Amino acid sequence: MKIAMFDTHGYDEQSFRAIADEYWHEISYFKPRLMHDTAVLAHGHEVVCPFVNDRLDARVLRDIYDGGTRLVALRSAGYNNVDLEAAADLGITVARVPEYSPHAVAEHAVALVLALDRKIYRSWARVRDWNFSLDGLVGFDLHGKTVGIVGTGRIGQTAARIFHGFGCRVLAYDLRPDPGLIAEIGARYVNAQDLFRESDVISLHIPLTPSTHHMIDAEALATMKPGVFLINTGRGALIDSRALIEALKRGHVGAAGLDVYEEEEGVFFKDLSDRVLQDDVLARLLTFPNVLVTAHQAFLTKEALANIARVTLENVTAFERGEALRTEVRAELVLPTGAQAH
Repeated sequence: MKIAMFDTHGYDEQSFRAIADEYWHEISYFKPRLMHDTAVLAHGHEVVCPFVNDRLDARVLRDIYDGGTRLVALRSAGYNNVDLEAAADLGITVARVPEYSPHAVAEHAVALVLALDRKIYRSWARVRDWNFSLDGLVGFDLHGKTVGIVGTGRIGQTAARIFHGFGCRVLAYDLRPDPGLIAEIGARYVNAQDLFRESDVISLHIPLTPSTHHMIDAEALATMKPGVFLINTGRGALIDSRALIEALKRGHVGAAGLDVYEEEEGVFFKDLSDRVLQDDVLARLLTFPNVLVTAHQAFLTKEALANIARVTLENVTAFERGEALRTEVRAELVLPTGAQAH
Protein backbone atom coordinates (compact mmCIF):
# COMPACT_ATOMS: atom_id res chain seq x y z
CA MET A 1 0.00 0.00 0.00
CA LYS A 2 1.06 3.61 -0.52
CA ILE A 3 1.73 5.40 2.75
CA ALA A 4 2.05 9.16 3.23
CA MET A 5 4.10 9.85 6.38
CA PHE A 6 3.83 13.37 7.78
CA ASP A 7 5.97 15.34 10.22
CA THR A 8 8.87 13.09 9.30
CA HIS A 9 12.27 13.51 10.91
CA GLY A 10 15.54 11.78 10.17
CA TYR A 11 15.11 9.28 12.98
CA ASP A 12 11.62 8.35 11.69
CA GLU A 13 12.83 7.67 8.18
CA GLN A 14 15.84 5.74 9.43
CA SER A 15 13.76 3.43 11.63
CA PHE A 16 11.22 2.70 8.89
CA ARG A 17 13.83 2.15 6.19
CA ALA A 18 15.62 -0.31 8.48
CA ILE A 19 12.72 -2.78 8.17
CA ALA A 20 11.20 -1.69 4.85
CA ASP A 21 12.48 -4.79 3.06
CA GLU A 22 10.35 -6.99 5.31
CA TYR A 23 7.19 -5.36 3.97
CA TRP A 24 5.93 -4.42 0.52
CA HIS A 25 4.56 -0.99 1.22
CA GLU A 26 5.65 2.21 -0.52
CA ILE A 27 6.31 5.10 1.87
CA SER A 28 6.47 8.78 0.93
CA TYR A 29 8.24 10.80 3.62
CA PHE A 30 6.91 14.35 4.05
CA LYS A 31 8.45 16.84 6.48
CA PRO A 32 5.43 19.15 6.84
CA ARG A 33 2.82 18.45 9.48
CA LEU A 34 -0.55 17.22 8.27
CA MET A 35 -3.16 19.97 8.21
CA HIS A 36 -5.62 21.33 5.68
CA ASP A 37 -2.93 23.14 3.71
CA THR A 38 -0.78 20.02 3.35
CA ALA A 39 -3.46 17.33 3.04
CA VAL A 40 -3.09 17.40 -0.76
CA LEU A 41 0.26 15.61 -0.29
CA ALA A 42 -1.67 12.54 0.84
CA HIS A 43 -3.70 12.27 -2.34
CA GLY A 44 -3.12 8.94 -4.04
CA HIS A 45 -2.05 7.27 -0.77
CA GLU A 46 -4.33 4.67 0.81
CA VAL A 47 -2.68 5.23 4.18
CA VAL A 48 -1.73 8.36 6.10
CA CYS A 49 0.85 8.01 8.87
CA PRO A 50 0.76 11.04 11.20
CA PHE A 51 2.44 11.88 14.49
CA VAL A 52 1.20 13.61 17.64
CA ASN A 53 1.12 17.21 16.36
CA ASP A 54 -0.51 16.49 13.02
CA ARG A 55 -4.08 17.79 12.92
CA LEU A 56 -6.74 15.37 11.74
CA ASP A 57 -9.94 17.30 12.24
CA ALA A 58 -13.10 16.71 10.22
CA ARG A 59 -11.94 18.97 7.40
CA VAL A 60 -8.55 17.29 7.03
CA LEU A 61 -10.12 13.84 7.24
CA ARG A 62 -12.49 14.76 4.42
CA ASP A 63 -9.53 16.05 2.40
CA ILE A 64 -7.54 12.83 2.71
CA TYR A 65 -10.63 10.67 2.20
CA ASP A 66 -11.33 12.45 -1.08
CA GLY A 67 -7.72 11.74 -2.03
CA GLY A 68 -8.15 8.01 -1.50
CA THR A 69 -7.03 7.49 2.10
CA ARG A 70 -8.86 4.77 4.03
CA LEU A 71 -6.48 4.14 6.95
CA VAL A 72 -4.90 6.53 9.43
CA ALA A 73 -1.95 4.62 10.92
CA LEU A 74 -0.84 6.74 13.85
CA ARG A 75 2.76 6.19 14.86
CA SER A 76 1.93 7.19 18.42
CA ALA A 77 -0.08 5.93 21.37
CA GLY A 78 -2.08 9.14 21.73
CA TYR A 79 -5.01 9.86 19.43
CA ASN A 80 -6.44 13.12 20.78
CA ASN A 81 -5.42 14.88 17.55
CA VAL A 82 -7.91 12.81 15.52
CA ASP A 83 -11.65 13.50 15.22
CA LEU A 84 -12.69 9.88 15.68
CA GLU A 85 -16.37 10.53 15.05
CA ALA A 86 -15.62 12.22 11.74
CA ALA A 87 -13.32 9.35 10.77
CA ALA A 88 -16.07 6.83 11.54
CA ASP A 89 -18.61 8.78 9.49
CA LEU A 90 -16.25 8.71 6.51
CA GLY A 91 -15.37 5.05 6.97
CA ILE A 92 -11.70 5.79 7.72
CA THR A 93 -10.07 3.27 10.06
CA VAL A 94 -7.79 4.71 12.74
CA ALA A 95 -5.06 2.57 14.31
CA ARG A 96 -2.27 3.46 16.71
CA VAL A 97 0.85 2.09 18.36
CA PRO A 98 -0.44 1.44 21.88
CA GLU A 99 2.87 0.32 23.32
CA TYR A 100 6.15 1.28 21.70
CA SER A 101 8.32 1.26 24.81
CA PRO A 102 6.84 1.91 28.23
CA HIS A 103 10.39 1.85 29.57
CA ALA A 104 11.43 4.78 27.37
CA VAL A 105 8.74 7.13 28.68
CA ALA A 106 8.84 5.91 32.29
CA GLU A 107 12.61 6.21 32.49
CA HIS A 108 12.44 9.74 31.09
CA ALA A 109 9.90 10.70 33.76
CA VAL A 110 12.24 9.44 36.47
CA ALA A 111 15.17 11.22 34.79
CA LEU A 112 13.25 14.52 35.00
CA VAL A 113 12.69 13.99 38.73
CA LEU A 114 16.36 13.24 39.38
CA ALA A 115 17.60 16.13 37.23
CA LEU A 116 15.31 18.58 39.04
CA ASP A 117 15.92 17.19 42.51
CA ARG A 118 19.72 17.09 42.25
CA LYS A 119 19.96 20.29 40.14
CA ILE A 120 21.92 18.45 37.45
CA TYR A 121 21.31 21.02 34.74
CA ARG A 122 22.30 23.94 37.02
CA SER A 123 25.43 22.13 38.16
CA TRP A 124 26.40 21.36 34.57
CA ALA A 125 26.03 25.03 33.57
CA ARG A 126 28.09 26.17 36.58
CA VAL A 127 30.96 23.81 36.01
CA ARG A 128 31.28 24.91 32.38
CA ASP A 129 31.96 28.41 33.79
CA TRP A 130 34.54 26.99 36.25
CA ASN A 131 32.12 27.54 39.13
CA PHE A 132 32.49 24.54 41.44
CA SER A 133 30.45 25.94 44.33
CA LEU A 134 27.77 23.66 45.78
CA ASP A 135 25.62 26.47 47.19
CA GLY A 136 22.05 26.23 45.96
CA LEU A 137 22.38 22.64 44.76
CA VAL A 138 20.92 20.84 47.77
CA GLY A 139 18.45 18.13 46.82
CA PHE A 140 16.64 15.41 48.75
CA ASP A 141 16.75 11.64 48.96
CA LEU A 142 14.14 10.11 46.71
CA HIS A 143 14.20 7.10 49.01
CA GLY A 144 11.25 7.19 51.41
CA LYS A 145 9.28 9.80 49.46
CA THR A 146 5.70 9.31 48.31
CA VAL A 147 5.23 9.20 44.54
CA GLY A 148 1.78 9.49 43.00
CA ILE A 149 1.27 7.75 39.65
CA VAL A 150 -1.75 9.07 37.75
CA GLY A 151 -2.73 6.35 35.30
CA THR A 152 -1.41 2.81 35.71
CA GLY A 153 -1.35 1.53 32.18
CA ARG A 154 1.89 0.01 30.94
CA ILE A 155 3.88 3.25 31.18
CA GLY A 156 2.49 4.18 34.57
CA GLN A 157 3.15 0.70 35.94
CA THR A 158 6.72 0.78 34.66
CA ALA A 159 7.28 4.17 36.30
CA ALA A 160 5.78 2.86 39.54
CA ARG A 161 8.19 -0.08 39.57
CA ILE A 162 11.18 2.20 38.99
CA PHE A 163 10.18 4.56 41.79
CA HIS A 164 9.56 1.56 44.04
CA GLY A 165 13.11 0.46 43.25
CA PHE A 166 14.32 3.77 44.69
CA GLY A 167 12.53 2.93 47.92
CA CYS A 168 9.54 5.19 47.32
CA ARG A 169 6.03 4.68 48.64
CA VAL A 170 3.77 4.45 45.58
CA LEU A 171 0.23 5.80 45.39
CA ALA A 172 -1.82 5.24 42.26
CA TYR A 173 -4.96 6.64 40.70
CA ASP A 174 -6.79 4.76 37.97
CA LEU A 175 -10.39 3.79 37.34
CA ARG A 176 -9.14 0.24 36.84
CA PRO A 177 -6.85 -0.66 39.75
CA ASP A 178 -4.37 -3.36 38.86
CA PRO A 179 -4.21 -6.13 41.50
CA GLY A 180 -0.85 -7.24 40.14
CA LEU A 181 0.74 -3.86 40.85
CA ILE A 182 -0.65 -3.91 44.36
CA ALA A 183 0.75 -7.39 44.99
CA GLU A 184 4.10 -6.72 43.31
CA ILE A 185 5.17 -3.42 44.85
CA GLY A 186 2.53 -2.64 47.44
CA ALA A 187 1.05 0.26 45.48
CA ARG A 188 -2.00 1.78 47.13
CA TYR A 189 -4.84 2.99 44.94
CA VAL A 190 -6.50 6.19 46.13
CA ASN A 191 -8.72 8.86 44.63
CA ALA A 192 -7.15 11.77 42.79
CA GLN A 193 -7.60 14.24 45.65
CA ASP A 194 -5.87 12.00 48.18
CA LEU A 195 -3.04 11.35 45.73
CA PHE A 196 -2.55 15.09 45.24
CA ARG A 197 -2.55 15.74 48.99
CA GLU A 198 -0.13 12.98 49.97
CA SER A 199 2.42 12.87 47.14
CA ASP A 200 5.86 14.46 47.14
CA VAL A 201 6.17 13.68 43.42
CA ILE A 202 3.28 13.34 40.96
CA SER A 203 3.80 11.76 37.54
CA LEU A 204 1.09 11.88 34.85
CA HIS A 205 0.55 8.87 32.58
CA ILE A 206 -3.00 9.14 31.28
CA PRO A 207 -4.34 9.91 27.80
CA LEU A 208 -5.84 13.27 26.90
CA THR A 209 -9.61 13.13 26.57
CA PRO A 210 -12.29 15.78 27.07
CA SER A 211 -12.61 14.60 30.68
CA THR A 212 -8.88 14.75 31.44
CA HIS A 213 -8.27 18.13 29.78
CA HIS A 214 -6.73 20.43 32.43
CA MET A 215 -7.08 17.72 35.05
CA ILE A 216 -4.29 19.60 36.82
CA ASP A 217 -5.87 23.02 37.22
CA ALA A 218 -5.64 25.72 39.89
CA GLU A 219 -7.94 23.79 42.23
CA ALA A 220 -5.96 20.56 41.89
CA LEU A 221 -2.65 22.39 42.34
CA ALA A 222 -3.92 24.06 45.51
CA THR A 223 -4.61 20.65 47.10
CA MET A 224 -1.06 19.42 46.46
CA LYS A 225 1.71 19.42 49.04
CA PRO A 226 3.83 22.58 49.18
CA GLY A 227 7.01 21.84 47.26
CA VAL A 228 5.49 19.06 45.17
CA PHE A 229 7.35 17.93 42.05
CA LEU A 230 4.98 17.68 39.06
CA ILE A 231 6.07 15.53 36.10
CA ASN A 232 4.21 15.28 32.79
CA THR A 233 5.26 12.86 30.06
CA GLY A 234 1.66 12.20 29.00
CA ARG A 235 -0.08 14.98 27.09
CA GLY A 236 0.48 18.69 27.54
CA ALA A 237 -3.14 19.72 28.05
CA LEU A 238 -3.47 17.54 31.13
CA ILE A 239 -2.03 20.60 32.89
CA ASP A 240 -3.40 24.14 32.82
CA SER A 241 -0.11 25.88 32.07
CA ARG A 242 -1.22 29.29 33.33
CA ALA A 243 -2.36 27.80 36.61
CA LEU A 244 0.98 26.01 36.90
CA ILE A 245 2.83 29.30 36.39
CA GLU A 246 0.88 30.91 39.21
CA ALA A 247 1.62 27.95 41.51
CA LEU A 248 5.31 28.17 40.62
CA LYS A 249 5.37 31.92 41.29
CA ARG A 250 3.89 31.35 44.75
CA GLY A 251 6.44 28.66 45.45
CA HIS A 252 3.70 26.09 46.02
CA VAL A 253 5.02 23.81 43.28
CA GLY A 254 8.61 22.94 44.04
CA ALA A 255 9.53 21.90 40.51
CA ALA A 256 7.98 20.87 37.21
CA GLY A 257 9.37 18.48 34.63
CA LEU A 258 7.50 18.80 31.35
CA ASP A 259 8.17 16.68 28.29
CA VAL A 260 4.89 17.86 26.77
CA TYR A 261 3.16 21.22 26.57
CA GLU A 262 -0.44 22.00 25.71
CA GLU A 263 0.42 24.41 22.88
CA GLU A 264 3.45 22.51 21.59
CA GLU A 265 2.08 22.23 18.06
CA GLY A 266 4.23 24.38 15.78
CA VAL A 267 6.99 24.65 18.39
CA PHE A 268 8.19 21.22 19.43
CA PHE A 269 10.16 19.15 16.89
CA LYS A 270 11.43 22.38 15.27
CA ASP A 271 14.64 24.38 15.48
CA LEU A 272 13.53 27.89 16.46
CA SER A 273 16.90 28.99 17.81
CA ASP A 274 17.16 31.87 15.34
CA ARG A 275 13.69 33.25 16.08
CA VAL A 276 11.80 34.99 18.85
CA LEU A 277 9.57 32.53 20.70
CA GLN A 278 6.00 33.69 20.14
CA ASP A 279 4.38 31.60 22.87
CA ASP A 280 4.40 33.81 25.98
CA VAL A 281 3.25 31.04 28.31
CA LEU A 282 6.01 28.65 27.26
CA ALA A 283 8.53 31.49 27.37
CA ARG A 284 7.48 32.23 30.97
CA LEU A 285 7.77 28.58 31.98
CA LEU A 286 11.31 28.51 30.59
CA THR A 287 12.33 31.38 32.89
CA PHE A 288 11.85 29.36 36.09
CA PRO A 289 15.03 27.78 37.46
CA ASN A 290 12.97 24.90 38.85
CA VAL A 291 11.26 24.00 35.57
CA LEU A 292 12.81 21.56 33.13
CA VAL A 293 11.23 21.31 29.68
CA THR A 294 12.19 18.68 27.12
CA ALA A 295 10.68 18.77 23.64
CA HIS A 296 8.49 15.64 23.66
CA GLN A 297 11.49 13.33 23.59
CA ALA A 298 10.49 10.78 26.23
CA PHE A 299 9.67 8.24 23.53
CA LEU A 300 12.94 8.78 21.67
CA THR A 301 14.96 5.60 22.15
CA LYS A 302 16.25 3.14 19.56
CA GLU A 303 13.98 0.46 20.94
CA ALA A 304 10.88 2.64 20.86
CA LEU A 305 11.52 3.86 17.32
CA ALA A 306 11.99 0.30 16.10
CA ASN A 307 8.74 -0.78 17.76
CA ILE A 308 6.84 2.19 16.32
CA ALA A 309 8.00 1.35 12.81
CA ARG A 310 7.20 -2.35 13.08
CA VAL A 311 3.75 -1.99 14.69
CA THR A 312 2.78 0.74 12.22
CA LEU A 313 3.70 -1.39 9.21
CA GLU A 314 2.01 -4.43 10.75
CA ASN A 315 -1.15 -2.34 11.14
CA VAL A 316 -0.99 -1.39 7.47
CA THR A 317 -0.41 -5.00 6.43
CA ALA A 318 -3.33 -6.27 8.52
CA PHE A 319 -5.60 -3.58 7.08
CA GLU A 320 -4.59 -4.50 3.53
CA ARG A 321 -5.44 -8.14 4.24
CA GLY A 322 -8.82 -7.22 5.66
CA GLU A 323 -7.89 -8.45 9.12
CA ALA A 324 -9.25 -6.98 12.36
CA LEU A 325 -6.90 -4.43 13.88
CA ARG A 326 -6.34 -4.93 17.60
CA THR A 327 -4.86 -1.43 17.71
CA GLU A 328 -7.90 0.24 16.14
CA VAL A 329 -9.22 3.34 17.93
CA ARG A 330 -12.92 4.20 17.81
CA ALA A 331 -14.83 7.03 19.44
CA GLU A 332 -16.77 4.69 21.71
CA LEU A 333 -13.50 3.25 23.03
CA VAL A 334 -12.14 6.57 24.34
CA LEU A 335 -11.48 6.12 28.05
CA PRO A 336 -12.75 8.43 30.81
CA THR A 337 -10.73 10.24 33.44
CA GLY A 338 -8.23 8.01 35.18
CA ALA A 339 -8.60 5.09 32.81
CA GLN A 340 -5.55 3.16 31.78
CA ALA A 341 -3.36 4.45 28.99
CA HIS A 342 -1.97 1.31 27.41
